[in-house]
Amino acid sequence: MNSDGSTPAPTAPRLSVLDLVPVRTGQSSPQALAASLALARRADELGFERYWFAEHHNMPAVAASTPPVMIAAAAAVTERIRVGSGGVMLPNHAPLVVAEQFAALEALAPGRVDLGIGRAPGSDPVVTALLRQSGPTSDVERFPQHVRDILALMSPDGASLRLGDGNLYDVHATPAADGTPTVWLLGSSDYSARLAAELGLPYVFANHFSGAGIDQVLALYRDGYRPSPAHPEPQTFLTANVVVAPTAVEAHERALPQLCSMARLRTGKPMGRAETVEQAAAEPLDPMAEQIVADMRSRWVVGEPHQAAAQLRDLAARHGVDEVMVVPVAGSYESEPLDATPGRVRTLELLAEALAA
Repeated sequence: MNSDGSTPAPTAPRLSVLDLVPVRTGQSSPQALAASLALARRADELGFERYWFAEHHNMPAVAASTPPVMIAAAAAVTERIRVGSGGVMLPNHAPLVVAEQFAALEALAPGRVDLGIGRAPGSDPVVTALLRQSGPTSDVERFPQHVRDILALMSPDGASLRLGDGNLYDVHATPAADGTPTVWLLGSSDYSARLAAELGLPYVFANHFSGAGIDQVLALYRDGYRPSPAHPEPQTFLTANVVVAPTAVEAHERALPQLCSMARLRTGKPMGRAETVEQAAAEPLDPMAEQIVADMRSRWVVGEPHQAAAQLRDLAARHGVDEVMVVPVAGSYESEPLDATPGRVRTLELLAEALAA
């Protein structure tokens, strides 16, 4: 309690970014990528902790399909912020390839690389089948062993295989590792939380996707945590969809395109490029979509800077985390340039300023 008898405000959490590289109406993939890299540079300048790229496939409004490529590009245009994946969807990839990619990224940006690993496919059933048929992938049922394999392969000592003749065969993700990326497990259920606790790894709860059961999942992770040499204590944070603008009215306007897109996704309607604010406002919603939008809006952080900062402080305090990874989902007005995302930039700027006050 403060000297005046008031309750002190919760401590401001550290901030990070999860980027899906949104693609809006009229925007090309090169323009969307340029906008995201500019956002990564601004997050670096503002002191954000880390900047991660998601993995999604064949989605018309999302250009984040290859996290390692985006991580390399972001590392090249930033100076100190950690860069990583949120996450690599491991069933889509051979573990050795993932280990090699991230060992190379660690060599390019020493001490700045995070490998966030997820278990979901990040795509629809058709694309999932195509990924399985057209290249090396991993069996989702062997996910725990594949995580262990990646940890071993990226370590300076590498991994050893026992061949049929009894001899050992050494395998390294890179010939002379001078460091290793930090591995995080991602999820919105207890599966990855339990595995992260068992392996002594950091864990991220995907609250931007689904907030159901968050307290139970985090408790399972913390209570079951087995210390590891690299991580003697459990380490976790959560994600949140965030839109911040100078006024609450503008923030709610900029949130509408993504809210409408998620409503279409959850009602099985065709997906397209992200709408502009004007397009989303002009599109009528049926009662089911209206309810979905209202439910999601109540869980998102949408508002003017001081209101949004207070919500994030409360969110972090309520769940016992000292870091929140924001998903800046602010849409664009039709008049705004196609190679930039002013609403997402302002979200980061205003939020950082308000939390520092």
